[in-house]
Amino acid sequence: MNSKNPAVRTLVTALFWIAVVVILFYVLFPFYWALKTSFTSPARLSAEALQWVPSQLTWENYRMVFSGQPFGRNLMNSLVVASGTVLLSLLLSLLAAYALGKFRFKGKSVLMYLILGVSVFPQIAVLGGMYTTIRALGLYNNVFGLMLSYMIFTLPFTVWTLTSFVREIPTELEEAAYVDGASPLTTLFKVLLPVMTPALVTTGLLAFINAWNEFLFALTFTSSNAAKTVPVAIGQFSGASQYENPFGQIMAASVIVTIPLIVLVLVFQRNIVSGLTAGAVKG
Repeated sequence: MNSKNPAVRTLVTALFWIAVVVILFYVLFPFYWALKTSFTSPARLSAEALQWVPSQLTWENYRMVFSGQPFGRNLMNSLVVASGTVLLSLLLSLLAAYALGKFRFKGKSVLMYLILGVSVFPQIAVLGGMYTTIRALGLYNNVFGLMLSYMIFTLPFTVWTLTSFVREIPTELEEAAYVDGASPLTTLFKVLLPVMTPALVTTGLLAFINAWNEFLFALTFTSSNAAKTVPVAIGQFSGASQYENPFGQIMAASVIVTIPLIVLVLVFQRNIVSGLTAGAVKG
């Protein structure tokens, strides 16, 4: 907003920064409160619930997270499941996106809308059929069963996103590869794949976050710590009695599982920005 009146400019600037502060507080306060609670002793948690800073910092909750249950195994399960889901989704969606974005065939539009339609179904709507499938394949309480079920929501997303990006890649790159005698697969993996790196990183990271945080399928398709992931493990934390809720341990575990996501975003932030803006404007 351009105005020659200094009072109006000052008011607009003040309102802008007030909005920024409110938004930052809304976004960051829950994480700060989880962090603060995780460093508060369980014995002093109720007494210091309204304090901004614990009177004495302690690592007791973090020690209890790993000593009271096999949380390390749950973390490893989540890492294996989320990484495997992302790798399989990116591999399959890369092939699908190349076909949908660069080739003409009958029914392509219908197929794209079917893929989009699958992605809008809520998890609870497919839970029963997916449970029967997982049981029939012998993948219950197995990390591969979780990978298969997670691909229901990661694969449509990755296919749709990568297809939009592939459409914007100049056709001249393919034509030059074909002139040199390259096959479609060679063109995809040796010519187009390097160009698609930002989109792959962005899509893969978003799919990883969805798989890392997934709760309903993990709760339904696992029964022991052999395949249980961290969201389910945190949801099943219990205290010394049925009347005790270990908030300190829950918050400590929540902080632990959030740190890998923050690290990934910081490491790949340049690729994320490039991937989010790629394909938005035709060059």
